[in-house]
Amino acid sequence: MKVGIISDTHGCCETWQKVFSKYFHDVDLIIHAGDVLYHGPRNTIPPEYDPKQLAEIINNCPVPIVTACGNCDAAVDQMVLKIPIQSPYAYIVLNNIRIVVTHGHELTDTAKSELAKQFKADLFITGHSHLPALTKADDIVYLNPGSPGMSKRSDGHGTIALLTKNIVQVLDITNEKVLFSEIID
Repeated sequence: MKVGIISDTHGCCETWQKVFSKYFHDVDLIIHAGDVLYHGPRNTIPPEYDPKQLAEIINNCPVPIVTACGNCDAAVDQMVLKIPIQSPYAYIVLNNIRIVVTHGHELTDTAKSELAKQFKADLFITGHSHLPALTKADDIVYLNPGSPGMSKRSDGHGTIALLTKNIVQVLDITNEKVLFSEIID
């Protein structure tokens, strides 16, 4: 099993295509932690912003996509996407790995921990910050894949994550380096 994990694409069509062709073309599932199409009122509109084209590409994606609702996702986004934008979270079980995905913009760290424990999550995925993070506490792996096209890292490099069997890796898509790695027990 190989899963591509992404968040905060914000309508960045070219970046989605690059990530898919390089990292996600052979995955069994894509998990998106929200903010799929709209750039958001606090973000600068990137030159590659094309939500209509990104919606079409996602609608025709040969890989299944599970998406949680982000703070920039709206009812109009659901009107153009054929995949459901699940709110406030999605719950997935893959090969006995329990995964909770939510955008996370309304959750404190304590609330994240409580929700993860409530659902007996092995992997708890959030987005929103545009900054990658991977930690482990109480046998729960907490992941934020960052943003591939609108990164808030100091170097501006976009990030995504991959789950292969029971190993989660956060990757810098600019230089293909593994930034973080964690094992799900």
